[in-house]
Amino acid sequence: MTPAILFLEQQKATFTLHQYDCTAQDDFGAHAAGQLRVPLGQVFKTLLTEGEQGAVVALVPSSGKVNLKRLARAAGVKKLDMMPPVKAERLTGYKVGGISPFAQKKRLTTVLDASAADYPYVLVSGGKRGLSVGLAADEIATLLQARIADIAE
Repeated sequence: MTPAILFLEQQKATFTLHQYDCTAQDDFGAHAAGQLRVPLGQVFKTLLTEGEQGAVVALVPSSGKVNLKRLARAAGVKKLDMMPPVKAERLTGYKVGGISPFAQKKRLTTVLDASAADYPYVLVSGGKRGLSVGLAADEIATLLQARIADIAE
């Protein structure tokens, strides 16, 4: 049981668990989509960014990447850069490839890409490689107090 799953259960969230064999060393989203037989755009990656005002979490489809300018605007900050993986692991308490947006060590400003609303649910990391959770976009936004904006390209 990961901290993310425990958090979702404590919040009485409506979610589904999706386990798969994780043999990938990178592009975890494409690997998950292939194994779980869902469109790549339905699998969202959790990306950590940082700027002078602190860290911001971006949830974007694995089929694209985050637009840092649009993310900064949505988060209400001047400028953001990608956070080094080692720092992201230290800040969240999760390993790269399994960084969940839920139950991180500290609640961070989070922005969910608007394309999540295109699906009945999207998959995000459940807190370890090989484990995803499926939730509706509005449930993710509520649980994380996330902003929804067009941040992917």
